[in-house]
Amino acid sequence: MSQSIPEKQWAQVFEKTGGPIEYKEIPGMQLVHLLQKPGPDEVLVNIKFTGVCHTDLHALQGDWPIGTKLPLIGGHEGAGVIVACGDSVEDVKVGDHAGVKWLNGSCLACDFCQEGDEPLCAKALLSGYTVDGTFQQYCIAKAAHVARIPKDVPLDAVAPVLCAGITVYKGLKESGARPGQTVAIVGAGGGLGSLACQYAKAMGLRVIAIDGGDEKREMTAKLGAESYIDFSTSQDVVKDVQAATADGTGPHAVLLVAVSEKPFQQAAEYVRPRGTVVLIGLPANAYVKAPVFPTVISMRTIKGSYVGNRKDTSEAIDFFRRGLINAPFKLVGLSELQKVFDLMGKGKVVGRFVADTSK
Repeated sequence: MSQSIPEKQWAQVFEKTGGPIEYKEIPGMQLVHLLQKPGPDEVLVNIKFTGVCHTDLHALQGDWPIGTKLPLIGGHEGAGVIVACGDSVEDVKVGDHAGVKWLNGSCLACDFCQEGDEPLCAKALLSGYTVDGTFQQYCIAKAAHVARIPKDVPLDAVAPVLCAGITVYKGLKESGARPGQTVAIVGAGGGLGSLACQYAKAMGLRVIAIDGGDEKREMTAKLGAESYIDFSTSQDVVKDVQAATADGTGPHAVLLVAVSEKPFQQAAEYVRPRGTVVLIGLPANAYVKAPVFPTVISMRTIKGSYVGNRKDTSEAIDFFRRGLINAPFKLVGLSELQKVFDLMGKGKVVGRFVADTSK
């Protein structure tokens, strides 16, 4: 079953690593072959809005150690309406609102998939990276993995939740921090960080925001952060973070969503004994280093957290639906994507950008 699909669509495409990225109309025949016939277990989603993530810039620049398909249509925070379903799809239908996220599909049969760790599947398909993503008006995804979006949820506002929201919510769960405890969020004023502040507050955690500049200080305060450490003016970030906690021993958990390497080296020094450092951000070519002796005798944990599974997705969207999360975003046309990437490259993005695919 399907709705009428147009013969043309607009998309942002790059042919080679490093770009340029080109906003162009995909020819009708290409659209017919690629989009009008989703596979038996797939759906076709008419993307209305798509968030823009720093991962999309990494995909364009090719600075991660995993290769992209080429040519590539990036994007992995697409919110829209299902317009066609494969023959085997039963649990979603045409007209349902759905989200295409980073995990486009997985095998559903391996140990990881069966244990709820679908993102670790060796056969995982990654939207906007190994398969074409959401910087287009129509996008294919595996039906099992599209996010189910209630129809009372605005599609533009929920788009950033489909990657940034799910990712930080998963990271907070992985941290083990309990209500009343303190979490430091490094990169708190960015797209992931702005959502992390809110999810942390909604989960009963106390937030120390770490970022640079007065604009991000003001924003994170509005989002519920109790303290703000400006790394650009601090004389000693480690001491300042510890001093911001009630007993001076540091936060119970640290969420690293920064896009540079230095904060990853500092976190293990200021997290409290028995605390957990959760790595989420993926700076290109970065390493994590921690002094062995104090890490051992303080029983600190350093761990990575990837994107959430299907259950994490439904939970993260439910937080949003209940009004507990308000993702700060700026709306632009899909045609303006390069301008957003330019701002990202300069570190000047506050909150999240969402692209309207009709513009």
